[in-house]
Amino acid sequence: MTRRLALLAAIALPVAAHMVSMSTGEARLEGARLVYNLSVPLYELTHIKNPEQALLANIHFSSAGVEARVVDKACRADVADAAYVCSATYEFPEPVERFQVECTFHAVTVPNHVHLLRASMGSKTDQAVFDFSFTKADLRFAPPTTFELITSQAMAGAFRACGGLAQMLFLLVLVLAARSRRELLALAGMLIIGEAAACVVAPRLGVQLSPRFVEAAAALTVAYLAAEILLLPEAHKRWLIVGVLGVFHGLSLEMFIRASGYRSPFVLSGVIVAELTIIAALALLLGQVRRATSSPLVVRVPAALCALVGAVWFGLRLAS
Repeated sequence: MTRRLALLAAIALPVAAHMVSMSTGEARLEGARLVYNLSVPLYELTHIKNPEQALLANIHFSSAGVEARVVDKACRADVADAAYVCSATYEFPEPVERFQVECTFHAVTVPNHVHLLRASMGSKTDQAVFDFSFTKADLRFAPPTTFELITSQAMAGAFRACGGLAQMLFLLVLVLAARSRRELLALAGMLIIGEAAACVVAPRLGVQLSPRFVEAAAALTVAYLAAEILLLPEAHKRWLIVGVLGVFHGLSLEMFIRASGYRSPFVLSGVIVAELTIIAALALLLGQVRRATSSPLVVRVPAALCALVGAVWFGLRLAS
């Protein structure tokens, strides 16, 4: 029994990755010189031995295929703001009016890390969002078309919906919780309503929650819904519970929207498409397994694992 619990605990260890993992950067272009300022929450770097080298080695600026040369760099821990800040100056061989960025911070922080980069050249501005799926961007200081704006922000929302462990686990538990197709549609609809409500209401309340609180709450939603599947298999109004739990997942989306400056309708459209696609795929897979075997373990075993992972994750966030 002890060995089994140890094995399950080992399975739960990957939840140490943060659900809300973000850093911000500013790049100011002045002719052939580019000044880059980076800010990363200190808790993101506890596992990195040499953060200055690791971070700045994972972001590169280039133009016309020629990489900018690092002139100077300096990093320090800002205890007052609980952030690790870096400033670096780069030089191109000649003045440029656009440049390319390759950012792979997710390789040294956590897999679902997001870096928000804002760039300026005089009065002109541009910005880019980097994660494991988008590691390169072309900053050209030209206003994007409406189609480019909608597409890029919707895609960012889609990858936020499926780019984290908490999101994927909750979608899995949601599918496990549905006892019919009708109930699955109701649960999916209430999840979307809860997320949208959080994105609309949270900015109006003027309350900014910490990433750790949002992450702990999301972990608890996974554990709670999984526990209800195990302990209350015939529970009524499960759709109402999912709607409330969806609010907590919407808070992480609201944090992303606020930090990136993106528009909620565009981001949420991508989130909705991605979540419905994942839910449909998981439901199809679960249906095939159920047709192959009628054992209740098909639902109870993954629900038990999700409950354990959510509980351990919640405990880790409280302890940290």
